[in-house]
Amino acid sequence: MKLKRTLIKNAKIVNEGTIFNGDILIEGEFIKRIAKSISAKSADVRVIDAEGQHVLPGAMDDQVHFREPGLTHKANIETESKAAIAGGITSFIEMPNTNPQTTTIEKLNEKFKIAEKTSSANYSFMFGGTNDNLDEILKVDETAVAGLKLFLGSSTGNMLVDDPKVLEKIFKSTNMVISVHCEDEATIKKNMKAHLDKYGEDIPIEKHPIIRSEEACYLSSSQAIELAKKTGARLHVFHLSTGKETNLFTNKIPLKDKKITAEVCIHHLWFSDEDYKKKGTLIKWNPAVKTKNDREQLWEALLDDRIDVIATDHAPHTMEEKKNVYTKAPSGGPLVQHALPAMLEMFHKGKISIEKIVEKMCHNPAILFQVERRGYIKEGYYADLVFVDLNSPWTVKKENILYKCGWSPFEGSTFKSRITHTFLNGTLVYRNFKFLNVKSAKRLTFNR
Repeated sequence: MKLKRTLIKNAKIVNEGTIFNGDILIEGEFIKRIAKSISAKSADVRVIDAEGQHVLPGAMDDQVHFREPGLTHKANIETESKAAIAGGITSFIEMPNTNPQTTTIEKLNEKFKIAEKTSSANYSFMFGGTNDNLDEILKVDETAVAGLKLFLGSSTGNMLVDDPKVLEKIFKSTNMVISVHCEDEATIKKNMKAHLDKYGEDIPIEKHPIIRSEEACYLSSSQAIELAKKTGARLHVFHLSTGKETNLFTNKIPLKDKKITAEVCIHHLWFSDEDYKKKGTLIKWNPAVKTKNDREQLWEALLDDRIDVIATDHAPHTMEEKKNVYTKAPSGGPLVQHALPAMLEMFHKGKISIEKIVEKMCHNPAILFQVERRGYIKEGYYADLVFVDLNSPWTVKKENILYKCGWSPFEGSTFKSRITHTFLNGTLVYRNFKFLNVKSAKRLTFNR
């Protein structure tokens, strides 16, 4: 059988810190050739003119909650992976706090089977650690799973790992990247009690970053880093939210050699505590969106490479759930469809270059998790490609939101940039707000 071939002409290719005009020849699932000009010599080549468009590697989101199994009234792998594709995210790593939790090999394999049938994007999962599943952790095939996720604060179910001896054993016993949610539970409980005593259940949402405070974040992050240094573990700290925490990380070492890395999420780069007044519980996340000053320091650390990755922490809840009083409104919100357009908006505002966006959303997750042949536009790599029109404004409205929960914290925002095409493993799967109903998603593999 002849391999299908696609030739992308006149693209502004964004890769490894440069933007250059060129053509990309795709053969089967892979990028066959990149050159200044490639001619379509045979009739079996489909030609797509990317004139005026930037072509990026597909983004990789290292932290999503797609809610399947068990919480599918909010979201599922099918709906949220489609939203990701529309947002230029071609690969995702999903978290273990589903119902049941992904804390046994059996439950992990069940999730892989669901994704194999229903995912529109490339997929992998994190295995969850608990106080009592070290035996299961030791069975995990490190070449087949993205990494290990530990909740050192704010967990659901029994996933809070708060036994120091267990924590040290886990850190010592795996070579996988250990990704952590860092918030100190004792600090949060003390703050929450003081606010409940003062306000009852209906605590003003503006108090969220005071309850889930800078102190709670810093205490937990610094302890995790101390333990990683002591044990030699490979640690990745998820969703930094405070300026103070950024000083725990370094930019003196290339990412491939770093043992301790950090991520920042879209909402902590976009919103500040001034937005609670207008957005209310729709921007209630854990860790909390904090001050303008924190946001500026996060940007500074992102741009000087102390922070390595931009992700979403996509975590949908229904609008009905979100409209509850503070103590009953869950934390989290949907973001995969709007993350890349939001970052490109920051490019338009002069905050970040397109090359840097690609580094933090495409190259670096691939380096950090040792993802095989993805995250770059290179010959021999999978053809996961995203076309971006930087001058095609659109407004986020109910009717174009693809999340199962049906809402977005960006509703009403106008973005200047639009994702026009998404290629997945060499196949055009999305074009101008339409899905082409072809399945080409694959399980991510890791070069370990």
